[in-house]
Amino acid sequence: MATPKRRKAAGTYQAHRERQRRRILDAASQLFDERGIDRVTMADITSESGVQASTIYQYFSSKDDIVWAIVGELMGERGNLAGAAMKDAPNALARITILLGLMAEDLSQNPEKVRFMAQFDAMYARNWPVERLLALESQIHPEPFQFFRKLIKDGIADGSLRPDLDPDLTMHAVMNAVIGAQRRLASLGSKVEAEYGRPIDQLLRESIRILLLGIRGDTAQARSSKRKSTAKSKTRKRSSS
Repeated sequence: MATPKRRKAAGTYQAHRERQRRRILDAASQLFDERGIDRVTMADITSESGVQASTIYQYFSSKDDIVWAIVGELMGERGNLAGAAMKDAPNALARITILLGLMAEDLSQNPEKVRFMAQFDAMYARNWPVERLLALESQIHPEPFQFFRKLIKDGIADGSLRPDLDPDLTMHAVMNAVIGAQRRLASLGSKVEAEYGRPIDQLLRESIRILLLGIRGDTAQARSSKRKSTAKSKTRKRSSS
């Protein structure tokens, strides 16, 4: 059985390793944003992080592994934020609105992270198999596709979403549309603002607003369905009494 002194030493060593790992990832993230992922080498990351090359290779076997580690962290952070924010939303449309709103906040508050994901998309398309991304997504959320499917089905049932939506397709289409716009706007930044005369955050929020209008249910119909459901419930209670 480990003594308190040994446990303390082990904890100190683990904390040291985590700090070193953090230095490597932070240095790589900065370089990727400044120069582009393709133009950064492991030697560059070694120099920027101040961690010896032999030590870096104890954590990551290649630059690709560093890229994927950053992707995993970003996806995990955003998944946790979305889960917490959507928890108390009153209906499916409200949950979707919150989810897309967080993506707009990311564009305005963390554009460098969105730019990184745009670069990752291009490299993923060229260099990596879809199975690697699916494996990473499953670690963060065991059944992301089922979550999206349930979200649309719940929205149809509660009246907040249109009844003709396809549960297996709608959220994938919406997410790809917003992700595509978000990452393009982050990559082009001030050039888009100069071209259109509007902040990139405002452009994305308007895109999201229009998409939400396209999927929302008839609010009058939703209220009518709720009234009918309430009336049926009261009738059943009177019948059973």
